[in-house]
Amino acid sequence: MLHKADLWHQEGKRVRCELCSHRCGIASGVCGICGVRKNEDGVLYSLNYGKLVAAGADPVEKKPLFHFQPGSKSFSIATAGCNFKCLHCQNSRISQLPRGGIRLGSINHGIDNYEGQRIPGDITDAEEVVSRAVAEGCKSIAYTYTEPTIFFEYARDCAELASREGLKNIFVTNGYMTAECLGAMKDDAGKLWLDAANVDIKSFSEDFYSRVCSARLAPVLETIERMLEAGVWVEVTTLVIPGYNDSEEELRELARWIKKTNPNMPWHISAFFPTYKLTDVPPTPAATIDRAREIGLGEGLRYVYTGNLCGDSGESTYCYECKELIIKRRGFEVLENLIKGGKCPFCKAEIDGVDL
Repeated sequence: MLHKADLWHQEGKRVRCELCSHRCGIASGVCGICGVRKNEDGVLYSLNYGKLVAAGADPVEKKPLFHFQPGSKSFSIATAGCNFKCLHCQNSRISQLPRGGIRLGSINHGIDNYEGQRIPGDITDAEEVVSRAVAEGCKSIAYTYTEPTIFFEYARDCAELASREGLKNIFVTNGYMTAECLGAMKDDAGKLWLDAANVDIKSFSEDFYSRVCSARLAPVLETIERMLEAGVWVEVTTLVIPGYNDSEEELRELARWIKKTNPNMPWHISAFFPTYKLTDVPPTPAATIDRAREIGLGEGLRYVYTGNLCGDSGESTYCYECKELIIKRRGFEVLENLIKGGKCPFCKAEIDGVDL
């Protein structure tokens, strides 16, 4: 199913996609890097509009978002495709699916001879997505699992309807969207429909982004800054991979960037497990994750969390002033939330977040 795309312009016989920071120049009959945006005779189309490959209610903590409606459910959806090629992608079966068995163009970074019907998914309109979210008692819709930027048109249609129904909208993203894309996340009244985001900072190294993700770091950091300026609640996640991005120097540099940007922004530090094209890399030791958390707290961040270590004390929220436990978690489950009126019940410090 072809759906005319947004955010592009013509350049002769090519089109220039303005959705993500690759800004692909795409020849007629060819797709961009994501594999799901195709130039047909000078018009750019989305090939994955409304084609869900995943849909269901998750704890919002699974995104992970720990300071946004904690303890609530988020209806989570995804289509196939991604604008990154991460060697360690845990959802590669759906994120990299459009590239399967297809030759990548070397000049325009596109895909030759791509047939739109090869994009799988259950055709689901925005009304059904929102209806299912409401029926399952969710407070939000999360656009997740792959990369929501590359199904922007569909996410927008779902999000605008969700907002009218009183639901919040969440992007779980690699942060590679352009300023134009973020600027287009507004309804007819000019109100931003994106309420929260978890953005991956996969490393604080341009070399890592180039080698492991086929992308760049700088646009990701710029996106986070723009989101914060726009009033989006942002949390960031780093998956720590042994031998790739686990040096104390790099983790400290990243923590310092977060502190400079917004010390109240939660940082999730997750353990890696072998997957996709990095099956020869060992799992991240728990001690490495705990040390990274210590670095973040030591650099002055208010909220630093451990991930993929179920039962670790770093999963819970502690008051940054009095250090008392205020939200107790195990995995993605909130066992106890002591916050009252957005404040620590012990010292009355204001706790950062939304609907705590």
